[in-house]
Amino acid sequence: MIHTTLARPGGPTRTPWLLALGALLAMTAAFRALEGGDLGEVGLWSAITTFLAWHGMDRLAGLPAGAGQRAARLAVPLLFGLWLLFCWEMAVRVFDVPKVLLPAPSAVALALATHAPTLWADFVQTVLRGALAGYVLGSLLGALLALACDRVPFLARGLLPIASLAGAVPIIGIAPIMVMWFGFDWPSKAAVVVVMTLFPMLVNTLAGLRAAEPEQLDLMRSYAAGWGRTLVLLRLPAALPFLFNGLKINATLALIGAIVAEFFGTPIVGMGFRISTEVSRMNTDIVWASIAVAAVAGSGFYGLLALLEKRLTHWHPSAGGR
Repeated sequence: MIHTTLARPGGPTRTPWLLALGALLAMTAAFRALEGGDLGEVGLWSAITTFLAWHGMDRLAGLPAGAGQRAARLAVPLLFGLWLLFCWEMAVRVFDVPKVLLPAPSAVALALATHAPTLWADFVQTVLRGALAGYVLGSLLGALLALACDRVPFLARGLLPIASLAGAVPIIGIAPIMVMWFGFDWPSKAAVVVVMTLFPMLVNTLAGLRAAEPEQLDLMRSYAAGWGRTLVLLRLPAALPFLFNGLKINATLALIGAIVAEFFGTPIVGMGFRISTEVSRMNTDIVWASIAVAAVAGSGFYGLLALLEKRLTHWHPSAGGR
């Protein structure tokens, strides 16, 4: 009877939520069994957790429109993430994995709470100063160069190969040079990010400016619209999906570039400095805490861009189904 209810597509919409709740309760029971040292009970509750979480996520992902689908979209990744953390915690503690190899999520959470002021200072130095400043400058410069290449055709043939070469240079090749040019503080990290983000934005903006349909361009010419008016009224709106694509790519590159650049010289603050220093001290819980902060910052920034893109390009054909 239970199996039929779980497997039937037209089952009650509350069933997925009951399964998710059951998975959370089973996780709690597994942790209690782990504290008691009963590995057999730990294995049983872990299996029950996996079963309930799997079927709960499967049913939540298949909910029809209007049946709590919006809440399910948030619940599925949340439940999946909790299940992964649960498996990580159980594997580390049951098999007694050394902390230096892989700390448990609970140890990482404790490091986040204990070293919160230090991690916040690292976040400000790396993300808000180095990565964000370089991201804005690199993306803006790439977009402006794309406009110049579009207006003056020979610039495209001259600048694109140079920008391609600059974008292909490894971080470890340009970071020491930027440190020599701009010093050990955040401006050198921002300069590395500028070099990394310029080429993706340049290429995507150029592709977007060429995305307007010939019929639309002909219509603008029939109205005697010049290059500037056609750019503002037609070509830039048509290029928005390409612009956001470049911005989202750069959101990841900027954070990576700023962190790696800090390995080559920085004040005693910053995520890259913290990771390299604490690895040498075997404090892997702090290393993973820094990685968690970077991951949350990058994912949050990417999500904001995706939300802004959805709001600004809802009319575009590329937004169909989003």
